[in-house]
Amino acid sequence: MNRHERHTALLDLLAARHRLEVEAVAAELGVSVATVRRDLDHLGEQQLLTRTRGGAVAHSVSYELPLRYRAVRHASEKERIARAAAALVDRGMVIGLNGGTTTTEVARTLATRGDLTGDAADPAFTIVTNALNIAHELAVRPHIKIVTTGGVAMPQSYELVGPLARHLLDEVHLDLVFLGVDAVDATTGATAHDEREAQVNALLAARARHVVVVADHSKLGTRAFTRICPPETIGTLITGTEAEGLTAPFSAHGTTVTHA
Repeated sequence: MNRHERHTALLDLLAARHRLEVEAVAAELGVSVATVRRDLDHLGEQQLLTRTRGGAVAHSVSYELPLRYRAVRHASEKERIARAAAALVDRGMVIGLNGGTTTTEVARTLATRGDLTGDAADPAFTIVTNALNIAHELAVRPHIKIVTTGGVAMPQSYELVGPLARHLLDEVHLDLVFLGVDAVDATTGATAHDEREAQVNALLAARARHVVVVADHSKLGTRAFTRICPPETIGTLITGTEAEGLTAPFSAHGTTVTHA
């Protein structure tokens, strides 16, 4: 287990238990007590937890992990989902991407598709995104035109939200939007924990000809606080083979389901 994986595991345990003891966690993770102490000190310096004598406690009962720590969850499944999603893109398309670990993987996969070539004068495709990390990664790719929405940055997801984001989205048309979600249910639709992010994501969906939800199996059949879009808006759901047995309700509602 490398350092990044340990940090993610510690934050997951803390979110579930709200308190950690160094010696118990060291035994559980199979690492030394000194290693756990250093990891907790590092996470404490980033204000992701509060150090105590002999362990750590969460800042609050419930909190969302920053994107960089959530990225390692279901990593193989997300890579497969990204490849299936990127295959839907043709040259000249305008693509919407919201924030999230799965959509970030979609952006990376799109950027390296060898058959989609171009340059600054003739880009292969355009990406409209409210995710700062996606814009940052792809801005150096001359064959991709990057448009960002503007708005106020969310520290956990790197998404831009608020009225400034709405102004731009009112003026654009998207061929496809790839939506990362906190939860998706065949009855409720796509949902998010934060209402500000959901509002901008809903606008992305409304401006697209076709809405594609990209979600690993852990998101299926669950609901979060606020709705992004109803189930009838979701044209395609791309998930992993791990979700087989969970997707029949989506197919029954007319959503095209792809197991990657």
